[in-house]
Amino acid sequence: MSKPLAGKSAIITGASSGIGRSTAERFLLEGAKVGLIDMDAKQLESFKQEHPDSDSIYYRTADVSDAQGVKRAIDELSESLGTIDILFVNAGINGRVAPIEDLEPNDWHDTMETNFKGTFLTVKYSIPYLKKQGGSIVITSSINGNREFANIGMSLYSSSKAAQMAFGKMAALELSNYNIRVNIICPGYVKTNIEDNTDREHRLLKKVDIPVEYPEGGRPIGEDGAHPEDVSDLVFFLASDYSRHITGTEVYIDGGSTLL
Repeated sequence: MSKPLAGKSAIITGASSGIGRSTAERFLLEGAKVGLIDMDAKQLESFKQEHPDSDSIYYRTADVSDAQGVKRAIDELSESLGTIDILFVNAGINGRVAPIEDLEPNDWHDTMETNFKGTFLTVKYSIPYLKKQGGSIVITSSINGNREFANIGMSLYSSSKAAQMAFGKMAALELSNYNIRVNIICPGYVKTNIEDNTDREHRLLKKVDIPVEYPEGGRPIGEDGAHPEDVSDLVFFLASDYSRHITGTEVYIDGGSTLL
């Protein structure tokens, strides 16, 4: 029995850790070749070395906010992979978490450049390859900016995630002309290292904090949050033909936390 992604090629951004790395593992397991993009060359090489017998792994380093770097990485990976059937737009940062009056213009620039511009660039430069045979694009947005607005100090992050949602829906309609599906995943808390690139101003946040009390546990399902594998299972479904009639849809994966 052939694997669901046999003969398919996928590009993943933010691929060196967390959801991106877990999704790369899942795609390989399901028979796909993967092209990985991240800024962390050591982690990408580490992933490659963990699969010494696999000739299905290629990687390039790039900052997703850099147009030339993104285009070069996608062009080179497409040449190595032979085609692009799946694009997982996953790179992102929390950026600076602070009250609006304490945020600086550069904070806005850094967050929007990585999260929103990076999404635009990655999709833009992949379209010429995807439209040759059609395919699937999955964008990592968040419950923040779409269904959750209780996280004080995350106005920049939430705005970038809301923008990704709108962009994904517009892209789904436009790219349907090429038989390219576009869907958006909205994770809640996931156990990853995203806090490593978060500048959280705890002292300043106290002045605008609005206490929110949750029932014990805080999440109806999985009270300690999701694992990256929980999210990569969803990405696999949306990337595969199992979801062939689904496009322009956001899928929340938050253990029901935003229902409280």
